[in-house]
Amino acid sequence: MSRIVIAFGGNALGNNPKEQQKLIKNAVKNVVPLVKQGHDILLNHGNGPQVGVINLAFEDSYENKDIPYMPFPECTAMSQGYIGYHLQKGLRDVLEKEKIQKEIVALVTQVIVDSNDPSFQNPTKPVGPFYTKEVAQTLMKQTGEIYIEDSGRGYRKVVASPEPLEIVELNSIRTLLETGRIVIAGGGGGIPVFKQGIDKKATAVIDKDLVSSLMGRKLNADILVILTNIKQAELFYGTDHAIKLGRVSVQEVLQYIEEGHFAKGSMLPKIKAAVRFVKGTDHRAIITSLENLSNGLKGIEATEIYDKKY
Repeated sequence: MSRIVIAFGGNALGNNPKEQQKLIKNAVKNVVPLVKQGHDILLNHGNGPQVGVINLAFEDSYENKDIPYMPFPECTAMSQGYIGYHLQKGLRDVLEKEKIQKEIVALVTQVIVDSNDPSFQNPTKPVGPFYTKEVAQTLMKQTGEIYIEDSGRGYRKVVASPEPLEIVELNSIRTLLETGRIVIAGGGGGIPVFKQGIDKKATAVIDKDLVSSLMGRKLNADILVILTNIKQAELFYGTDHAIKLGRVSVQEVLQYIEEGHFAKGSMLPKIKAAVRFVKGTDHRAIITSLENLSNGLKGIEATEIYDKKY
């Protein structure tokens, strides 16, 4: 049996708790076959829309002293809590119907970053809802925050996205997996804390795919699966000349990155996370859609990245 790390995108989980529960109910059905097959499963999830909405709910604290200010690390912790709870509940409901006894643990997870990371001087990580260009320009004037266009879908606030260095709760995650639990960890890229002091929090959102890759490497996972809204990564994406990528080597992918084939705000971080995992473990990484998860693990209609040296 294999140890599989699966990363869900935050945008695939809906825009509010009610919508999220409905989407998760359908999403976890794709994970259950892997549980039946006896694989060790570690789930990670994004939180870009959710953490932005949580933060937005507290923004009036600057004007209204009855509303407490909520720092970004605490917003990430909140998102880990309620998204993890929904994933736990959704999985448990499906497993019980299948008469499968399996404990599911959602772990609040901290990730160490460097306070000198250059991303703090150049925020690029989109969070929160999408806005029109006009609304984004107004918000920038009002708040001094930065909003950028995100993959043709509108404008979003951006915050720092530092490099993940260590998983604070890694040993706990390993123990839970080794004792047969399904683990949900590293949600939203983890709660960022500075390596210069574990008690010092960072105003940032870490890329969840890079954290999934890091956890996969540290836990010597057999497969990293990064789920997105398309079955396969593509060259010349969005054009009439698009080419779907199937089984492809790290060396080929690095060339495609150099040629600028992958969008910075969407596919590029997923490709980079997959490459790091493959180079760090000599195992394979899969990029595919949630609906294609089972087939994707078999190499069907999915992008599979491997190291051709092995």
